Parts: sequence; structure tokens; C-alpha cells
Amino acid sequence: MVNDRFRDASPQEILDHFLRKYRGEIAFSSSMGAEDQVLTHMINQLDPTARIFTLDTGRLFQETYDLIDKTNSRFGIHIEVFFPERKKIEQMTIEKGMNLFYHSIENRKLCCHIRKIEPLKRALRGMSIWITGLRNDQSVTRKENGLIEWDEVNNILKLNPLISWSTEMVWDHIHTHDLPYNALHDKGYPSIGCLPCTRAVKPGEDIRSGRWWWENPEMKECGLHKK
Repeated sequence: MVNDRFRDASPQEILDHFLRKYRGEIAFSSSMGAEDQVLTHMINQLDPTARIFTLDTGRLFQETYDLIDKTNSRFGIHIEVFFPERKKIEQMTIEKGMNLFYHSIENRKLCCHIRKIEPLKRALRGMSIWITGLRNDQSVTRKENGLIEWDEVNNILKLNPLISWSTEMVWDHIHTHDLPYNALHDKGYPSIGCLPCTRAVKPGEDIRSGRWWWENPEMKECGLHKK
């Protein structure tokens, strides 16, 4: 089993192996979160030419856009940006309204599908390995994710190098290496997505409780990460 082989390996060792073996067929999707900044740093040290992309849903915080520029400047890279299809966004808002996601889980999933899932499929086209910043302690929906797993939705192997890292380990790495991070993290936003669907959380609350806060914890995924 591949998971057994890398059970005791560091994220850098794992990344080095896969970046070398799957050169040209591996990509890292960054949501510009704290974990993603750690992985961007690690990947850049191992292979500055490695492919990194992000999804612009059209509803992001200004602080997230600022971080994209800061990250490109810091590492001397050009993060690819994928957008949703304009016609589908226009049709959805005509039929459902601008803030449809508050009205039902079905509407919210539709919005996430058009703004995130479809652009992700385009971004991953032709790739064999998808690197993500998933961690087990991020939420109840991610407890069972493994280091390496098959993603049936996108028909691709998903690599989660930080899967066993704690929040403290992530921030220790950021501060040790003075990495740029989203300014909203210092304002009570541990997990940051689209502006209408993200709010600050109180001390001690689950780190993803500010995402889609009007839904049950078991439902708090946009559909990008399904087994």
C-alpha cells in the first residue's frame, strides 16, 4: 500500500517523490488558506516550476486577492486562476437570485458546483495527481481522509501531504519561514472561502464553523472533496 510506504515520511519527502515521479502530470490546487501557503512554500523549494492553481469563484474576499499577488511576488511564481463559466453564473442568478445559497442546501450546492467544481475539473484535466491542503482535524467531514486516496468525482489520485498535521504545526511553519498569509486569519477567520459564505468564529469553536454556518456540520463541504 502506498499509504503504508509513506506513513512515517515528512510532507517534503512525500512531495519530492510525487513531484519527481509525476512531473507534468501533477498539480496543486490552492485555496490560499494557511495550509496551502505551507504547501506552496514546500513545493516551491522542491520544484519552482511545479503547477499551482486557484479557483476564483467571483465572490472571494479582497484579502484573498491580495494574498494571490503577495504569494506570486514572494515565490516568483504565477498561480493559475480558473473562473466559472459566465453564462452559467448569469443563468443561475437570474433563476435563483444573487444569494441563492442561503435558501437551501440544494441551492448552495448548485452555486458551489458552478463556481468551484466545474472550474476544478477544467484545471485538473490531463493531470494524474491532485495535491490538496486537507487535514484530518479541519472538520468532521475530513476525519477519514487519508494521505493518498482515489477521488471518484474527478477520477484522479488525491495527495494530502499535511493530512496528519495539526493547526499548531501549520502556523509554526508559517511563522518560522515568515510566509505570507490571509490577513483575515488574524481577525477570527480560520477557514476562508467565499465572502457571503464565510464569517469569523469565536475562540474555541470548530475551525470550519464559520463556513456555511447555517448548515449542519455534516453538510459543510462544497463538493470539491468527496471520496
